[in-house]
Amino acid sequence: MVLSGPQRFGASLAGAGALFFLFGVMLLLDKGLMAVGNLLFLSGITLLIGPSRTIAFFSRRDRLPSTACFLGGIVLVLLKWPFVGLILELFGVFNLFG
Repeated sequence: MVLSGPQRFGASLAGAGALFFLFGVMLLLDKGLMAVGNLLFLSGITLLIGPSRTIAFFSRRDRLPSTACFLGGIVLVLLKWPFVGLILELFGVFNLFG
C-alpha cells in the first residue's frame, strides 16, 4: 500500500502518539505524556484516513458507546484523572478497533 505525503505524516503521528501514550503508562501514568499521546494519535488518524472518514468511523450508530468511552477517557486524561481515563479509554479502544 502506497501512502501519500499527508498519509505518511499521519501514520507517523499516530505511531508517535501510541508510543507517547505507552511511555506515559510505563512512567506510572504520566499525565502529560498520555495527553500528548492522545492528541497525536487522533491527529494522526485524521490525517491518515481523512477528516470525513474519521468522523464517519467514530459516529457510526453501532460504535457510539465505544466512541463515547474512548473520547471520555481522553477527556479524563486531559482533566488529570489518568487511571480512570486509561481504563475508560482502553475499553473504548478494544471495542472500536478490536
